[in-house]
Amino acid sequence: MKRKIVLTGAFIGMLAIILGAFGAHLLKKWLSVDQLNTFEVGVRYQIYHAFFLFFLSTRKELAEKTLKTIYNLVVAGVVLFSGSIYLLATKNLTLFDFKIIVFATPLGGLLLIIAWLTLFVTILRQKS
Repeated sequence: MKRKIVLTGAFIGMLAIILGAFGAHLLKKWLSVDQLNTFEVGVRYQIYHAFFLFFLSTRKELAEKTLKTIYNLVVAGVVLFSGSIYLLATKNLTLFDFKIIVFATPLGGLLLIIAWLTLFVTILRQKS
C-alpha cells in the first residue's frame, strides 16, 4: 500500500507541475487573470496533497485500513476539487457547460478535509 501511495503522490505531483506550467505559459493567452488565479488554486491544492500522500506513506503507526481510507479520500478529493477547478477556470475555451459540475468542487474539498480529519483523529486516539 505504501508503494501505491508514493507512486500516486509522485504522479499527482508531476501532473500538478505540468498543469501549472501549462497554465502559466500557454493558458495566459486565453484566460483572464482571475481565471488563471483560479486555475493556480487547483494546482496548489493538488501539489499540497501530493506531499500529503508522501507524508502519509511514512506513517508507521497507521493501520492498513486507515491508510487506504485516507488514500481514497485524497485521490477522490483531488480529482473532484482540483479537476473541477481546472474545468471551471477554462470553461470559456470549450462548448461544454461546466455549471453542472459546480458541486464537485465543494464535495472534493470536503473529502480532502475528511482525509485530514481522519489522520488527526486516528493519531489523537493512539496512545503515545
